[in-house]
Amino acid sequence: MGRKPHFTSEQFVDAAQDILAEGGPGAVTISAVAGRIGAPVGSVYHRFTSRDEILAELWLRIVDSFQRGFLRALEEGDGLKAALHTPRWARANPNDGCILLLYRREELIASPEWPKSVSDRAQRLARELDRGIVAFAKRRFGRATEQALRRITFALIDIPCAAVRRHLQVGEKPPDMLDELVSDAYSSILGGQDESI
Repeated sequence: MGRKPHFTSEQFVDAAQDILAEGGPGAVTISAVAGRIGAPVGSVYHRFTSRDEILAELWLRIVDSFQRGFLRALEEGDGLKAALHTPRWARANPNDGCILLLYRREELIASPEWPKSVSDRAQRLARELDRGIVAFAKRRFGRATEQALRRITFALIDIPCAAVRRHLQVGEKPPDMLDELVSDAYSSILGGQDESI
């Protein structure tokens, strides 16, 4: 019977998250992660091939958490709530919001350097997002045309993410007024659209 591991992968990812919040991405090293929880460096390498893999696992965990709220709003048919999910979530979770800026989903999927488990999870999250947007387009417009999907993506993802990113990059929480601006943009782009798109 083998010994139960003293340290878990989750503990290392949690440690990386704490270090990242305190000192930024450059502060996340294998030795810093190990030192944070009093583990030998070899224990980290036993579970992760590199610091980038730890950060990727952290990114995926945060994306999964964020995306659940976004998709729930889409499932309810509430596009405005989905658009407002981004600034509200980033305001409540500014450190997690900064982490989402480190890696784009496409970088995780396309890079052959990532372990298959990381790439598979990233692909699953991407498929879930795509399905949610297509389903919302069909509910909103009766069908998911390319034009409808582009408008929805711009109103629900591109605008809120760009608005939030500017604030997170300079270390500040997105202000409350962003909700009004995102709402105005949503109304302008999708609020008055007819069902023929």
